[in-house]
Amino acid sequence: MRTSNPIFSRWGATRAAEPAQARRPVGVTAGGRPADEYLTNPYAPGADTPAATARDAVTMDDVIVRTGTTLGTVALTAVLSWLLLPVDEANLGHSYGLAVGAALVAFVLSMIQAFKRSPSPALILGYAAFEGVFLGVLSSTVSTYLSPGVVVQAVLGTFAVSAAVLLAYRMRWIRVDRRFAGFVASAATGFLLLLAADLLFSAFGAGNGLGFHSGGLGILFGIIGVVLGAGFLALDFKQVEDAVAYGAPREEAWLAAFGLTTTLVWIYLEVLRVLTLFNSDN
Repeated sequence: MRTSNPIFSRWGATRAAEPAQARRPVGVTAGGRPADEYLTNPYAPGADTPAATARDAVTMDDVIVRTGTTLGTVALTAVLSWLLLPVDEANLGHSYGLAVGAALVAFVLSMIQAFKRSPSPALILGYAAFEGVFLGVLSSTVSTYLSPGVVVQAVLGTFAVSAAVLLAYRMRWIRVDRRFAGFVASAATGFLLLLAADLLFSAFGAGNGLGFHSGGLGILFGIIGVVLGAGFLALDFKQVEDAVAYGAPREEAWLAAFGLTTTLVWIYLEVLRVLTLFNSDN
């Protein structure tokens, strides 16, 4: 299936033009129907592309190692940024400028990778490094001026949400199908449109915008963001499982790492928002 995660939507894109009979799922019932009807196999051998050998196919270990490398890069640069880019009053403007610049570079790198036909480890790790700089300065600023200790709580909250989604996915308490993907995509579109409207209202002198940055409405908006992140994470788990089952090329493990990292960053930022607003209200 195609996940709503814009990174994972690139999986199998190079095989989209193959005839349908060349993309039959690996698991079919006795009557010839797919065991999981909303899936097709974009990695099945076609007339011009041989099937991946077992040696070249992605494994769960490949995904785990590359995801660990990517997240480790984010964490390392975040810690270094926290330590080396002070956020005291004398240096806040400089550090904040570097963080915004890093965020823009990370965004550009993520867009380049999203539209490439194959994964680039250099782009992915570069994105992770610049994203870490942004997160490090942002987290340090929030912890220093808004809510001391909230960063540790946000990290633990991100792990808790991820573990809960993984447990629910593995136990099949949630079914990740086309309907689920469509719901998450629609909800995320509405969420981002509201966020854009809030930024526009704030930019044109509406003070607190639509009120998504404070109070109970801000906390509710943040919780919705966390839930959406959890939905994307479930889609990511499904995409990884399908890629391993269908024998995707080993290089696709880098795309898995990229998608999982972007989703976990989303969840962390939303958890950080909720906890900061909750602590400030108390």
